[in-house]
Amino acid sequence: MNSLRFLVLSGWCLTALLASPPAQAQGRARLGQGGRLNQLDNAKIAFITSRLTLTQDQAQRFWPMYHDFVARRRELNRAARLLRRDADNSGLSDAQLRDNFNQDFAIRQQQLNLEKDYFERAQKVLTLRQLAQLYQAERDFTKEVLQRVAGRPGSPASVTEP
Repeated sequence: MNSLRFLVLSGWCLTALLASPPAQAQGRARLGQGGRLNQLDNAKIAFITSRLTLTQDQAQRFWPMYHDFVARRRELNRAARLLRRDADNSGLSDAQLRDNFNQDFAIRQQQLNLEKDYFERAQKVLTLRQLAQLYQAERDFTKEVLQRVAGRPGSPASVTEP
């Protein structure tokens, strides 16, 4: 019964999020300020909760660790995105290109280190089966969001070429 309630809640949150009008370019730039990103985070938490069967003790220990991990992963992804965006390769010297590659490698290494550290810490709270379910739930949530966004009017995937 409890998992059914979470499933309904996650479906409702996801539907409410995706039923809102598509964001314009400026709106996308402001996602980090809250709003739709918070809605998406809440829907993701509800979705994951519906997939994992956590004891009260596990939940109290897991969610703060997970939120910290997500925030750190988001910051590293942002740094990688900014590096790619700011790298206009056509006007850079070989030394600058090498520096950009090295920065990209360093960010990816930090991402890997973060994943490994999180995995080690999470094993102290969750079983390996629960960790596998968590990773699958994250992939399923992302897939569902992308499918729903692609089905929206005005999204690049739903616009047909003449």
